[in-house]
Amino acid sequence: MNLIADTHTHTISSGHAYSTIQENAREAYENGIRMINMSDHGPAMNGAPFLYHFGNLGVIPQMLYGVRIIKGVELNIVSYDGEVDLPRRYLKGLELVLASFHDICIVPSTVENHTRAAIKVLENPYIDVLAHPGNPQFQIDIEKVVKAAKENNKLIEINNHSFYVRKGSENNCREILRMCKEYGVRITTGSDAHISFNIGKFENVKRLIAEVDMPEELVITTSVEKMEDYLLERQKRIKG
Repeated sequence: MNLIADTHTHTISSGHAYSTIQENAREAYENGIRMINMSDHGPAMNGAPFLYHFGNLGVIPQMLYGVRIIKGVELNIVSYDGEVDLPRRYLKGLELVLASFHDICIVPSTVENHTRAAIKVLENPYIDVLAHPGNPQFQIDIEKVVKAAKENNKLIEINNHSFYVRKGSENNCREILRMCKEYGVRITTGSDAHISFNIGKFENVKRLIAEVDMPEELVITTSVEKMEDYLLERQKRIKG
């Protein structure tokens, strides 16, 4: 399965990543990636940019070096009621919004609390993707969360970086994929690159997709057209 979009990438603006958006775009093109989501961390993360960073993303060209630049964010989930760290007025202006758990922003709790927060996030009309949900530090009830994604027409991310930095994620990711296949939930693919050389690196994601025999129609990152259709779908959703 050919993946042409990377919906989870970071720049130096995240504070602990090491490439610029120009460097990311150049490397993406070299790696056969035609769309990248600029998803720097929300402001609750240490070293992350201030609110105005996300309000000013419109100055970045839509195309850089032959790569479509999607203006987004990786929100931090900051409460088990599903609160996140950017106000809606900023989220309205973005193109693709991820949300995820990080232990620096919220203390790991119970499966019940993690599941409740994940579902609340998926119910938020301004959030599109639950990012790296396979993290065993924030274990969820996978079936309940996948069903919530289906009910709210949202995306679940399979994150290539999790296999290296969130130990124990692989079995969860496999089960998440299996459940997404069963319930017809669309997935997206993220490298979670913190340096340009990792843009579009999906070796673990592709292996699991093949193992589960995930239908291509449920993987939105296989074509520019599917990605653009989803971005349009988001705009229609947030406009009510």
